[in-house]
Amino acid sequence: QVQLVESGGGLVQAGDSLRLSCVARADTFTNFRMGWFRQAAGKERELVATISVGGGNINYGDSVKGRFTISRDNTKNTVYLQMNSLEVEDTAVYLCAAVNYKRNGDRTRFEFYDYWGQGTQVTVSS
Repeated sequence: QVQLVESGGGLVQAGDSLRLSCVARADTFTNFRMGWFRQAAGKERELVATISVGGGNINYGDSVKGRFTISRDNTKNTVYLQMNSLEVEDTAVYLCAAVNYKRNGDRTRFEFYDYWGQGTQVTVSS
């Protein structure tokens, strides 16, 4: 079983930066691909970023590419999301997700992931 806990969300102005963290309680963190998804009010959950066990394979959602950076520190069982140049449209609940790295499928879809954190709210004002 995997437990994920996000932190770092908050209320910021457009153009500001935030760094989200997700700490995983797992017997073997390096068995898991990690991801960040977000869900804005009234909208579908969408990909933010996903990262492989070793960090060498990364995918970003089109709307965040070039502004957000995903990374992980396997010594700390933690995945990060650095968010720069935040826009009002980035306002959403940001959710951390995990899936066993051996699973095959579309890693950009939220349905691919088996474990989820509770989410952290990011609100960007103009």
